[in-house]
Amino acid sequence: MNNDILFTEQQRFRQIWVWLMLIGINGLFLYGIYQQVISGQQWGNKPMSDTGLFVALGSTVLLTILFFILRLDTEIKRDGIYVRFFPFRLSFKKYSWDKVSKSFVKQYNPIMDYGGWGIRFGLFGKGRALNVSGNKGIQIVLTDGTRLLIGTNKPDEAKQALQQVGHLTE
Repeated sequence: MNNDILFTEQQRFRQIWVWLMLIGINGLFLYGIYQQVISGQQWGNKPMSDTGLFVALGSTVLLTILFFILRLDTEIKRDGIYVRFFPFRLSFKKYSWDKVSKSFVKQYNPIMDYGGWGIRFGLFGKGRALNVSGNKGIQIVLTDGTRLLIGTNKPDEAKQALQQVGHLTE
């Protein structure tokens, strides 16, 4: 059976506001280390210990590295939809068509429906969401009623691939 990839997308956190915030926090702790450890002046009214500053900087640097390597990979093939949120999931999770009762592309509100971006759990029966940016996604409803929204920045291509495999429902 031909199982070519009909749709593929790789998304990363590349929003400027995310990077400005992460770089700003790293810069703040770097400045604190410079001020307190190198210059010998207290940093703030209730200064953190030198060790605390290094731990805080190390934590924010690790968080920055995590955001740099995070990515959402999506593939639509003839036998199902494959998705992974790297590095939390190293291999693709397959949702085979015999387990999917509905699949369609829709617009949604990331903050109101799921509380933002990332690996999210929606309120009021909306199900889970895997999203990185934007407000469009591939909605799948499994035969057991479970819902999963997979964010996409290529909604037209995703819709075309779902149509191609005969699993576009509205």
